[in-house]
Amino acid sequence: MPNPANLALVEKPVQQHAPLTSADVVVLKFGSSILRTQADAPAAASEIYGHVRAGRKVVAVVSAFGGQTDRLLTDARTLGLDHENDLLPGYVALGEELAAALTAIACDRIGLDSVALSVRELGILAEGPPEHAHPCGLRADPLRQALAEHQVVVVPGFGAVRPDGRLALLGRGGSDLTAVFLAAELGLDHVRLVKDVDGLYDRDPASASGKPLRYRRASWDEARRVGGSLVQHDAIDLGEQRGVEIEVAALGRASGTIVGVQSAPPGPSVPDAPVRVAIAGCGVVGGGLLARLLPDSRYEVVGVLVRNPKKPRDVAAPQDLYTADAEALLDLKPDLLVEALSEGEAGHALIRAALERGIDVASANKQAISRDPAGLQDLARKHKAHLAYSAAVGGGAPMIETLRAARAAGPVAGFEAVLNGTVNFMLDRLAAGADFADALADARVAGFAEEDPSSDLEGRDAAAKVKLLAFEAFGETPEGDSIPCDELSARYAVTGPVRQIGACHRKDGQLSASVKLDADLSDPMFQSLRGERNALKVYGEDGRVWSCKGRGAGRWPTTESVLADVADIIRAHHAVYG
Repeated sequence: MPNPANLALVEKPVQQHAPLTSADVVVLKFGSSILRTQADAPAAASEIYGHVRAGRKVVAVVSAFGGQTDRLLTDARTLGLDHENDLLPGYVALGEELAAALTAIACDRIGLDSVALSVRELGILAEGPPEHAHPCGLRADPLRQALAEHQVVVVPGFGAVRPDGRLALLGRGGSDLTAVFLAAELGLDHVRLVKDVDGLYDRDPASASGKPLRYRRASWDEARRVGGSLVQHDAIDLGEQRGVEIEVAALGRASGTIVGVQSAPPGPSVPDAPVRVAIAGCGVVGGGLLARLLPDSRYEVVGVLVRNPKKPRDVAAPQDLYTADAEALLDLKPDLLVEALSEGEAGHALIRAALERGIDVASANKQAISRDPAGLQDLARKHKAHLAYSAAVGGGAPMIETLRAARAAGPVAGFEAVLNGTVNFMLDRLAAGADFADALADARVAGFAEEDPSSDLEGRDAAAKVKLLAFEAFGETPEGDSIPCDELSARYAVTGPVRQIGACHRKDGQLSASVKLDADLSDPMFQSLRGERNALKVYGEDGRVWSCKGRGAGRWPTTESVLADVADIIRAHHAVYG
């Protein structure tokens, strides 16, 4: 559950450089064992997304892509630069800056408001040898300004600025040191180093004879003894000096090894078996999920439900994965069904069938879930299965989580939202002078509009999302089968900024819901939305306001939201079964 204090945005000016608490920010570090190539940046972005969705801002420290540092050193030495040359660190640090820029781009692709800083912009000050300096200060204003303005700040590890203005390096493995130092400077007591192993072991898991044992907690001295090259010793020293616990964890794992004052004996660690996943649908979202899950060793895709198994797809996958038989898909006994069908009735029936078999479900199908969210939740509980559907509303914007946080803080009076990325994209194009046919064609080319866009244009898509959000806000949905909706068509004249606003308020004990095309916008957040972006405002009865925004359409933002639901389901199983 997100911390409500992290999502609450009281409508008053934000004080610049306000102190940030440990609940507000998390520092993550991704090394070259995770960022082996540019193709691995989306995996790091996925890890980052989970933290943002939980209501935190992220400082992501990155190493250079695998082998890049050695290549840069070789390049420099080919031109005669040696270890004593003050120009060498400035060239080598380009590897981390490149990784930071590409990781920020990967975050932006999935809808996160991200920025990358250079070594100089980050402003870590260091003293000592050019290739093994030690941090001694931070020009904190640029980092705090970036955190105030963005959800994610991606920064290069390994590099720092010397007193003479030249760059220095923090020694091999120095990105660990960067992460620990930034956590300390931000007043945090914890930093998470994301590695290719799930913690510290009493011996090398890859080469040792016998069964290696994993530490749940390791003291500073134990970490120095068994950490080897996994965690830089300078980083361990700094963590001890500054009181920053260091968590060593694998990508996508809820827990790892906590390095700190306390210690616990190591114990056996049983590797997770790949999660058997069935995918329903292979369109915009289903295809994105297939592309992400197939190469990920944590998952085994056992089948994909489609109308026509022989139809060419834009994702390379074994032909025998495809089936048109929903019953046969469930007979494959998946652990998890990822449901991304475009039809509400078929999706609802498939979700029910999966839950009745005790199969966990993550759905992006708002038409399917909104038919009976309470009934589906009851069915999941009855059969000890998990049901998650955050991706059904808002794409990459964490609307479900925001509403749950608001409701946990107190009664909700109502909400307003831009809920359809296709319509918002088209309204922007129409306001810029495009005619209706061109705006719709552009939305299709961009991957936002379905071949049949009637559900979007008639407001039925937004109405289904209003029903789901109402269920989360009030524990019930508006009475009746239909919510009044304005239709966007070629007859609708757009002469200025217009937004499709879905809203629901409780008045005199009754829910009043609508989907309207609003040309009299007064809210600056809704006014500022461009393209496919969505946004939500939740109004508490006590006057507080919660808000979130993000990309509301497109393959990758919605895919990421589904994957975050998948990760939540897996963590829930770990919490129960260990």
